[in-house]
Amino acid sequence: MHNYKMTIQYDGAKYKGWQRLGSGEKTIQGKIEQVIGELVGKPVEIIGASRTDAGVHALGQVANVKLDEDIGETKLYNVLNHQLPPDICVLSVERVPETFHARFDAIEKTYLYKIWNEPHSHPFMRRYSMHVKKKLNIDDMRKAAVHFLGEHDFTAYSNAKANKKKTVRKIYALDILPHDGFIDIRIRGDGFLYNMVRKIAGTLIEVGMGEKHADEVPLIIESRDRGRTGRMAEAQGLYLENITY
Repeated sequence: MHNYKMTIQYDGAKYKGWQRLGSGEKTIQGKIEQVIGELVGKPVEIIGASRTDAGVHALGQVANVKLDEDIGETKLYNVLNHQLPPDICVLSVERVPETFHARFDAIEKTYLYKIWNEPHSHPFMRRYSMHVKKKLNIDDMRKAAVHFLGEHDFTAYSNAKANKKKTVRKIYALDILPHDGFIDIRIRGDGFLYNMVRKIAGTLIEVGMGEKHADEVPLIIESRDRGRTGRMAEAQGLYLENITY
């Protein structure tokens, strides 16, 4: 058995997310499996490190695939980048031990959330950032961000459909970085619950708009009440940036 690790970038705007779905829905996993399946002449299953939602992008998604055939890294890399649509690219392919698992072996994940914070629209970034017209208070957002750091039960920042028994996660860094009309929220942790990053970004936006106070964040986390988190940031501003093994 030959196990290949792939690092993948994609524009998720036209896809129903990473995870393969039924009824012919366009997904990133489905497209990659189709290409590899045609190469080896039978259906294959790839394992992704993160199941990004519809409209979410990736700068460094990681997946692995186990094949009976010894395709070789170079051939698999070339076939994938020749056959995949231009909004999906494979940055690298490397042979890894058979025990490697893209999801279970990940020790850190970094997500980027992009906000366009100007009163006018950005025609070229409307599918790649969330437009917030009101000027956000960066200092208040940074004060709120501090409260997310460390290990917490993030039930309040999960989705009820996630159905996870373990809701404790550890956040190592959460930075608010303004530049050229954009505000980048970069968050790094040991893992994230379904919708967790978008919900955290939504809270930070509400704090920046003056709709929530920074000191409310620890109370929301401690409450474990999903109804207190407020709005969820839009999907198109979210990027899976990096995964560490």
